[in-house]
Amino acid sequence: MNRQEWQERNVGEDGRSWLDRDAVAYLHQAGSTPCITSIQSADGVWLEAHGGKRYLDLYGNSVHHVGYRHPRMIAALTAQLNELTFAPRRFTNEPAVRLAEMLLKRWPGGRGQVLLTTGGSDAIELAMKIARVSTGRYKTISFYDSYHGNGFGALSVGGRYADRSPRLGPLLEGALHVPPFYARDDAWDTPAEASLDAMRYVFARERDIAAVIAEPIRSTPHIPPDWYWPEVRKLCDQHGALLIFDEIPTGLGKMGKLFTSEHVGARPDMTVLGKALGGGVVPVAAVIARSDLNCATELSLGHYTHEKNPFCARAALTMLQIVEDEGLVEHAATLGAHALTRVASMSTRQPLVKCGRGRGLLFAIELQSAGAGKPVNEIVQSVFWRVLDRGINLSASEGRDLSITAPLVISRDQLDHALDQIEGAIAEEWGGLNSASRPGHRGGTS
Repeated sequence: MNRQEWQERNVGEDGRSWLDRDAVAYLHQAGSTPCITSIQSADGVWLEAHGGKRYLDLYGNSVHHVGYRHPRMIAALTAQLNELTFAPRRFTNEPAVRLAEMLLKRWPGGRGQVLLTTGGSDAIELAMKIARVSTGRYKTISFYDSYHGNGFGALSVGGRYADRSPRLGPLLEGALHVPPFYARDDAWDTPAEASLDAMRYVFARERDIAAVIAEPIRSTPHIPPDWYWPEVRKLCDQHGALLIFDEIPTGLGKMGKLFTSEHVGARPDMTVLGKALGGGVVPVAAVIARSDLNCATELSLGHYTHEKNPFCARAALTMLQIVEDEGLVEHAATLGAHALTRVASMSTRQPLVKCGRGRGLLFAIELQSAGAGKPVNEIVQSVFWRVLDRGINLSASEGRDLSITAPLVISRDQLDHALDQIEGAIAEEWGGLNSASRPGHRGGTS
């Protein structure tokens, strides 16, 4: 199945009208505009399109940890709208202070302080500023194939080729890259060792590195060996560099710990949070930094108009309270283990399923061509549309994966239903591939 076939089956005239108007009104860009359909409502783990079709949302841009329109979230934000909607710069307010205190109480990095921004990309750039000022250096080490946002600084430390087009012109000087701790194309037998060796080499040659910036567990997802980040921590300490963990898509309970760095055995000097921090309602992000990095009081490092917006802060504070009160971190760990067991079982029945990987409610089903005569990236795209046709929204990534980032409020029954539908779509694709390979067959799935 492809995009056109899916839209012919799923987009009615009411949705098509909004799609057509959207395509005229917005600049076009990859992954966003033109869109695939129009959503009219979202509630809990569900999206509903114009026309009434519902989708169990296992993607949600990683913002929907507590689901959509959580009753506590709506009540808290309604009350905040009736009390205080905005605080000009130079003024503080109760939600902003309580939010910072709650983040600091739970941060595994030790004694720290917070700055808030309006989005994850801004927060990454703020962390880079702090690293430059506190170390007196400007160079960074990050991974090829990484993603940290769309600002010029965030794009510079990001390592995805598609984001670093020559059409953008030069990015920031001093943004150095090394191979990640995993291999996308099996280029190394020991990718983590190769990554660490490359990082050692860069540290030895450059000698003026301000920070290493990376996701502690890659959001696609890829999990490092237990020894990897402790060794990077030693390198940073040896060379006077900071360790900045980007937990924008992976933190706040998604992987079975409140902070993803709790899985990897290394304390960060700074942690960047975003996406789900806004409770699926508002854009808000945060940088948490060691207190001794509070060394640029003469600079307006993150002096944003909505820096301590009380409405955004209330959303973030309520999100953290819901996660804690409802035991959603533990729930994610339990359901994640169950999901990976189910994917392992799926791989014994479905030739196209190679394996599952991940942790908590962020995991991937890795596909393979299995001699089907069709490249795996084309199989993944076709399966993606088949899954969406069955009412499950997920992501296709790295040309081989069905990536799932489920809301923390999803039930076991809902997750099992989603996995049933995914397996059904994979089996359907395999059946179509086999049918297409039979002598005399004249149709097939594109």
